[in-house]
Amino acid sequence: MRRAFTKSFLLVVAVLVLVEVGVRVFWSRGLAGRFDYGYHPTAGFVENADGSLDLVRAGGRRFFPQHYAQRTPPGIFRIMVVGDSVPRGPSLAETYSTRLAESLRAIGIAAEGWNLCLPGFGARRCHLVLAQALKYQPGLIIRHVNNSNEYEDEREWRRSQDFKGWHPKNLLMKSLLVRRLYEAKTEGVFWKLLPEAIRARRGVNDADAKIIAMADGEKIRAWEERTRGLLAEDVSLCREAGVPVLLITQVRVRTGADGKKFLSDTGLDELAGTFAGAAVATLSMKEVFSGTDAAALFLDSAHMNAAGHDVLTRAIVAKLAASGMLPKPSAAR
Repeated sequence: MRRAFTKSFLLVVAVLVLVEVGVRVFWSRGLAGRFDYGYHPTAGFVENADGSLDLVRAGGRRFFPQHYAQRTPPGIFRIMVVGDSVPRGPSLAETYSTRLAESLRAIGIAAEGWNLCLPGFGARRCHLVLAQALKYQPGLIIRHVNNSNEYEDEREWRRSQDFKGWHPKNLLMKSLLVRRLYEAKTEGVFWKLLPEAIRARRGVNDADAKIIAMADGEKIRAWEERTRGLLAEDVSLCREAGVPVLLITQVRVRTGADGKKFLSDTGLDELAGTFAGAAVATLSMKEVFSGTDAAALFLDSAHMNAAGHDVLTRAIVAKLAASGMLPKPSAAR
């Protein structure tokens, strides 16, 4: 009678078990939050024993590398910008979070500008980032308000849940080794080895799925309601923490039937305006960039170039000053 398991099979199983144990012992920390796709509350925030904090790429959060003290140093006005790829900017040095801190230091206000902005993050995941950011004593939160990434938030939520469920189809994903191999196809290893046709097909399929979703009126209304609700929670958290908030509403550069460019806020100015009040100010990018040559300030219909970030920085400084949200020079908290 033939053996149910050959020596070769048992050897392969033993090797896989040893590799799995090794991954869990030596690399589990590096994989922490990785398969939560931005939904792990502390992913990307690395608190060090010496009281410092590193912002890193981890758990689906591609922060620009940054290093700060966990507790705000005396006399520092700590500004944190939370949002998506628009305020994240083309590079850390060119973003309005960095330029804002530089501009304030130039007028005697010792300021830090944290860039907590992440590509593809919608209201759900921005809310989680903001909640964690409040633990590090900001003097001001700038919440960049956009509504174009709700599809991505929903897609990544489903992916994160796929790894957690106990449905038979998910059992293999309980292995960190299998998860890591699964992820390799979207990174610079296995993915690059796939034929171009396969990579292109997957990209087209994902794009098609988003187009179909964006044409679903009921889904759009649900996303809008979720964006409004989570923004309300963001403002509420900041008020509870005693932290002033500046809501910056995104603008899009559109082309009309006559071929001329125009700016659209897609209803975001009205949305943000409903939250304006005590310690909450709003700034409309549509108003900031009206009358400018948008083509010279934007890389595409939504993302600013370095010059665009400079224009917005000046508008932010003026708004903060007019709203009484700036500390006095040489007396920053």
